[in-house]
Amino acid sequence: MAADLAGAFEAIRPLFARHAAKGVVLHDEPRRYTLGTHEVRAKDGYRTWLGGVEIRKNYVSAHLIPVYAYPDLLDGIDPALRKRMQGKSCFNFKDADPALLAELEALIEAGVARFQQDGRLSA
Repeated sequence: MAADLAGAFEAIRPLFARHAAKGVVLHDEPRRYTLGTHEVRAKDGYRTWLGGVEIRKNYVSAHLIPVYAYPDLLDGIDPALRKRMQGKSCFNFKDADPALLAELEALIEAGVARFQQDGRLSA
């Protein structure tokens, strides 16, 4: 089965984009979409990321920083989604599997809610 990277990107991008008004859009390009929070780090002036999605050479990576900050968000996630994890906050996809995307959507919603609770995102 051939990878459908563009399809995966187009399915994941709206999961982040619906939260654009709560934070700051850092990149909105054909192969990359990222959101930052309102928090600017004092040491280097960069915004803390919420997350985003990017087409890479062989997969689409979706980063969700709240799962790094709050690992308990991963408690009970579907083992199939956990298999897609690369590192502590990245999930790699080669296609738009509806079940996995529904699971990712729920995780993004939980992460956004947690960052709203601690004031990093607007309500």
